[in-house]
Amino acid sequence: MELDITGARILWETPINVPVLGQLKISETMVISWLVMLLITGACIWLTRDLKEENISKRQALAELIVEKANQFVVGNMGERFRYFVPFVAALFATSVLSNLISLIGLRSPTADLSTEAAWAVVVFIMITAQKIKTNGFGGYLKGFTTPIAVMTPFNILSELATPVSMACRHFGNILSGVVINALIYGALAVASSALFGLIPGVVGDVLSKIPFLDVGIPAILSVYFDWFSGCMQAFIFCMLTVMYIANAAEEG
Repeated sequence: MELDITGARILWETPINVPVLGQLKISETMVISWLVMLLITGACIWLTRDLKEENISKRQALAELIVEKANQFVVGNMGERFRYFVPFVAALFATSVLSNLISLIGLRSPTADLSTEAAWAVVVFIMITAQKIKTNGFGGYLKGFTTPIAVMTPFNILSELATPVSMACRHFGNILSGVVINALIYGALAVASSALFGLIPGVVGDVLSKIPFLDVGIPAILSVYFDWFSGCMQAFIFCMLTVMYIANAAEEG
């Protein structure tokens, strides 16, 4: 049984170093991430085509339902004044879900690469920081690190930096663990299938032992949790943390 843990493959790289940027590399994660964005863009164009005020189609009803649920999620957790975050949170959720579930068609999930979640977490961290500065002013934001006493400043800084790290690692760890567990199950069932059918004597046993019969069915059942449930749940948790951190930042005064 072989298990590849080398991470995303490098599909292309510049033959020479680019000034300032160095050698540019196009990884499997980047290509599939762009594919995810194209799929989401295509879905949005399809859902919002030929909108009507009366006698709406099922496609438009679905689009309106998605918008309504996104509004309820953001406004319900953050308040009416944060309604402008709806497009961002909806895009983040859609990207996360599709990135998690794209492994079902045999592609490597972009969220199985820490750089993906790290980029999302950095964006969210910038938005949290901007909200704190907007609420308290830049001086008030810096003063907050000395609360309740100045000696706590290093710990408060570490706590602030821990926010994006914990968000990224939580999402990444859960998705990667599902990928690894699925790979181990496939490998173990292939070995078990080979050993079981290898007990049949003769040419028949030699042929059947090379076909992983046990890989059919059992992994699909486990995929309901590791891919569908876990993938959607991790996307929901990441978005929930995003809206709660930003809302809390606005309340700190």
